[in-house]
Amino acid sequence: MKVPLRWLKEYVDLPWSVAELAERLTLAGLEVTGFRAVGVPPPTGLRLKSEFVSPVWDEEKVVIAEVLEVRKHPDADRLHLVDLNYGTGCLTVVTGATNLKPGDRGLKVVLARVGAVLIDGHSPERALRPLKPAKIRGVLSEGMVCSALELGIADEHEGILILDPDAPVGMPLAEYLGDIVLELDVLPSMARCLSMLGVAREVAALSEQPVRYPPTEVLFGPQEAATQVHISIEDANLCSRYAAMVIDSVRVAPSPTWLQLRLLLAGMRPINNIVDITNYVLLEWGQPLHAFDYEKLRDRAHGHVPHIIVRRARPGESLTTLDGQQRPLHGEHLVIADTAGPIALAGVMGGLETEVGPETQKVLLESANFDPVTIRRTARHFDLPSEASLRFSRGVHPDLVEPAARRAVEWMRQLAQGTVARGLVDVYAARPSEQRVHLSLAYVHRMVGYAIPRDDILRILRGLEFTVDEAGEDTWLVTVPRHRLDVQHGPADLVEEIVRIYGYHRIPPTLPREPLPDYQTPRDGQIEERIRDILVTLGCQEVITYSLTSIERERPFVGEGADYVRLLNPIHPERSVLRRSLLASVLAIAAQHLRDSPRLRLFELGYVYLPRAGEKFPDERRHLALVLCGPRLAEFWEGASSPPQDFFDLKGLLEGLFEALHLGQASQGNARVAWQPTNVTWLHPRRAAALVLRPLQSHTTTKGIASSSSDTSLLIGYAGQLHPQLHDTYELGRREVYVAQLDLEALWPHLPERFTCRAVASFPPVRQDLAVLVDESIVAERVREEIFAAGRPLLREVHLFDVYRGPNIPEGKKSLAWSLTFQAEDRTLTDKEISKLVQKIVDRLEKSLAAQLRAP
Repeated sequence: MKVPLRWLKEYVDLPWSVAELAERLTLAGLEVTGFRAVGVPPPTGLRLKSEFVSPVWDEEKVVIAEVLEVRKHPDADRLHLVDLNYGTGCLTVVTGATNLKPGDRGLKVVLARVGAVLIDGHSPERALRPLKPAKIRGVLSEGMVCSALELGIADEHEGILILDPDAPVGMPLAEYLGDIVLELDVLPSMARCLSMLGVAREVAALSEQPVRYPPTEVLFGPQEAATQVHISIEDANLCSRYAAMVIDSVRVAPSPTWLQLRLLLAGMRPINNIVDITNYVLLEWGQPLHAFDYEKLRDRAHGHVPHIIVRRARPGESLTTLDGQQRPLHGEHLVIADTAGPIALAGVMGGLETEVGPETQKVLLESANFDPVTIRRTARHFDLPSEASLRFSRGVHPDLVEPAARRAVEWMRQLAQGTVARGLVDVYAARPSEQRVHLSLAYVHRMVGYAIPRDDILRILRGLEFTVDEAGEDTWLVTVPRHRLDVQHGPADLVEEIVRIYGYHRIPPTLPREPLPDYQTPRDGQIEERIRDILVTLGCQEVITYSLTSIERERPFVGEGADYVRLLNPIHPERSVLRRSLLASVLAIAAQHLRDSPRLRLFELGYVYLPRAGEKFPDERRHLALVLCGPRLAEFWEGASSPPQDFFDLKGLLEGLFEALHLGQASQGNARVAWQPTNVTWLHPRRAAALVLRPLQSHTTTKGIASSSSDTSLLIGYAGQLHPQLHDTYELGRREVYVAQLDLEALWPHLPERFTCRAVASFPPVRQDLAVLVDESIVAERVREEIFAAGRPLLREVHLFDVYRGPNIPEGKKSLAWSLTFQAEDRTLTDKEISKLVQKIVDRLEKSLAAQLRAP
């Protein structure tokens, strides 16, 4: 919200400097995020940076002047000589302005004399340059008449700025038009401040002043409005109020300069006097308005009285909006229609067919109140943000309909020479009840934790236009003003208003009277932090992504037809559902990271949301996603290189995590994670693995990412190389990217709360190599399990160190070479004991896997 202070002063006095005003508004919850100095020096003490380059208008060199005469240039067809009176003298300047012509007299313009600093209108970077005398086609020009662009007011450069006829000749322009514009960040809870009057109320409450409301009296003509338009509302829940007024004999023309400048400084583009008035009142009152060409409505009604109908769009209907786009409509869209069809998107944009144009002579003015959710959905569906939809979507009280309409039609009478038909044609379908709240002094003190004086409480509430009536000793009945829709939760909202105006900074910090209870992080929270610490120690970096995503982004990892938790009112199509997978979002972050760095190791630990049939809420499960790409080691010396990360880096990373969590320590009797081949579609077919949790002590069954075919195994995730076909989808380029996704909820029951620690063995280990031939179809993990099963408890470690296929190996077979480590805690193992254990292992492998001992 842009607030020109010169405009704001019409409604409330400003007793502070600009810097102090900005600070007080910010402390009261209306944050000032920027400013713009128009023709005046930047305010002192304001710790903000202006985003606009604007010249400072020298009071002696940039003044208001009157055109005495415009003459042709003697040596140039497109140039003119302008004789000017600037109060203390006369001057002739040369100009090529297209809105001046020979013979013009009496116009008020802006004269800049030599030495004035202006914006160079021909400079693309809007450079500031001092004005110098120049001889133009033989005529000396020691000044210039200025455009709005050269003065830093607007981007317009087609003609010079023509001021209003009452502009005083000789007055410095800085005194006449100089202004400071504050940029406010208006939060949804402060939507009432999306208007000049809303900001004025805040200033008045902070400075203990009354607000000067603009007049809403109307000078009516002889005709009755009720005979010229009919109104119907089909659903009061979607439109609580719709009112219309009729203005005849209007002259559509450019608005006066003062009105155009106010709109420009407030961030709106002037169009014509009728449209500009509706925008001016919107900014003043916060109530959106719309003007229809009445005769076009009458033509659509075949000469009958127009009948305005507020309803939902019907199947097959469409509307061409003011931007020239034809928009197909659906039943969720609220439209303004007549008997011939839609004429406007309610609260969003008008229709092109009934637009006010230069030929318009009679206007139907709409002032209405619409359902915020419906307007927000329509604006987002068509991607049509507007000042009107912003205000409607945040809530406007229907009582503002009438004063805003009356204010606008009176301006149209004055500025467009219109005749206002008598009365307001008003359908008030759903009048909100008056809100009254009981509030006590004790409640305020208890909520704040500080005794704000009673008189200050009453002063603040009345300053905010709440009506306060005594209801008992230090108890009040507070009536909420009609412009406040944010007071919904009883006395707590009133306390917030009191503290906000009183000043949070004035409340002294205090410690709680009672000691805080001891808090212990739940076990699953402790495990989460432990996992984060482990992964960071292993060289990974954590990322945090949005829980909201789109179905298209997740489809490669979730598949077609998956059910989602959908948002009824998403802020954007890319944030329309709750995620079922973490990988899609982490890969998007990886793609951004890889543009600047060739190496990454990313992880995210967060929730996914799986809908449950017949249940209101989804199953919220914690998942872990990992993404690896680029060199194994960061660059550490110029010219040195490192091999790229591969499947075994990912496997080692996960095994390091499992080991730190005390999974996989089979000799201690805990559950362990096994790696199995998989054909999941989003992984490379030859570099993919399913991670299966195998409890060694029990047959635990816990829901994981997918169901397992084994009664004693649980699928907890997948790991491998991302399928190359997905690289374009996620903008990863031609790199090998390795990913993993785990369901951590499946691990929780199997993570030991306590685990065994062994002392360093006093007796030496014995290492023995073993090579066996097995069928090609048998995975090494299966062989490892059988070796462990036969060698317990003296077998401590088993490592695969070689896989061989080739000469001397039968077809369909492969040789797996294992390193076995035996160790006892109470003695040194003998060769006889080792030989016996190795033979036991060989016998089990022959029996269970038909393996053969390979001769050395």
